[in-house]
Amino acid sequence: MQDIAEQLQAWHASGRSFAVATVVGVSGSAPRDPGAALAVDAAGEAVGSVSGGCVEGAVYELCQAAIESGEPVLERFGYSDEDAFAVGLTCGGILDVFVQPVVPGADAGLDAGIAYIASGTPVALARVIAGPGALAGATVAVTADTHHGALSPAPTVVGALERAIVTEARAMLDAGRTGRIVLGLDGRPCDEHEQGTVTCFVESYVPAPRMLVFGAIDFAAAVVRIGKFLGYHVTVCDARPVFATRRRFPDADDVVVDWPHRYLDSQLDRIDGRTVLCVLTHDAKFDIPLLERALRLQVGYVGAMGSRRTHRDRETRLREVGLTEAEIGRLRSPIGLDLGARTPEETAVSVAAEIVAHRRGGSCLPLSAGDGPIHHEAAAQAPATDAPSPAALTRASSHAA
Repeated sequence: MQDIAEQLQAWHASGRSFAVATVVGVSGSAPRDPGAALAVDAAGEAVGSVSGGCVEGAVYELCQAAIESGEPVLERFGYSDEDAFAVGLTCGGILDVFVQPVVPGADAGLDAGIAYIASGTPVALARVIAGPGALAGATVAVTADTHHGALSPAPTVVGALERAIVTEARAMLDAGRTGRIVLGLDGRPCDEHEQGTVTCFVESYVPAPRMLVFGAIDFAAAVVRIGKFLGYHVTVCDARPVFATRRRFPDADDVVVDWPHRYLDSQLDRIDGRTVLCVLTHDAKFDIPLLERALRLQVGYVGAMGSRRTHRDRETRLREVGLTEAEIGRLRSPIGLDLGARTPEETAVSVAAEIVAHRRGGSCLPLSAGDGPIHHEAAAQAPATDAPSPAALTRASSHAA
């Protein structure tokens, strides 16, 4: 929804009703991750995508029906070996889509969530996608210090459930995570196959993850460009003012002249488990103080450029300053995958490929070398609780995009 927030805010501000279809569960080789969204307004205008084309037509119709009925719906699109094109999801797997109608002013949680997303304020949007009928579609918008919306103003048991949802959503917001939570009506965590539970889909909308590139060398310029392409907020830092200039790094969000370790120390409140650090200086006087700190932080990735000889020397120096083998083992060095890269641009592709593989759990082998699921995260996720059977949710070819 973050990708289409500007259009949603425009529709909302004009008082126009619309429906948002969100991917809330995937398994197998489903084409999009949870959180992908398609929205359709009352006039039939559409923005976004939930499948890259496979089932867009069917989801568009679901959105139109939801606008007309005012009722949310959870739909599953499956795959059939006997008649692949009749289902719409031709790439295989299962895609669960939650379609929610939005009437501006009618739901405080949705109203606040859309406003927060459009303004860039970190917020977790928790929506009930399965459970007792009265709760379906209920939305709570949760920020770091408050929340908006309610499941129900009455029963005590629902109050406990709402408090649990707010607590779980806030924890997911802190971690920048999107996913499902399953709770009992009393707020206790449950297995999604238990009876009498409520399933919420929590979407965390947080600022772009950060990529910190240390070392203002020619390779850094290419890494900056590919970092921006991957959606990172990219900062270049170097202690040498003659190299760390805006002219040399026009694509960077920030160019900082400072000692790398000192700059990292100043950013501790702005980095998290999604942060990527690329150390490209391969100069011990810069690298060691920086890596001594970086490898003790809970960041997503730390890679350092240099030859294998440089790497061995670097490991020795890091042991001497007190790092444990486990901490040193977090270092990706020499940085990047073995693509045979030579140019700065090829090297940047190598670095980016390793970052993506590390984040997503990729094997780094050619896809043609295996026969397992293409999407590693999707393979581990189960379909949404209380969703109808795949047979009931397959779509005729006339619904396929």
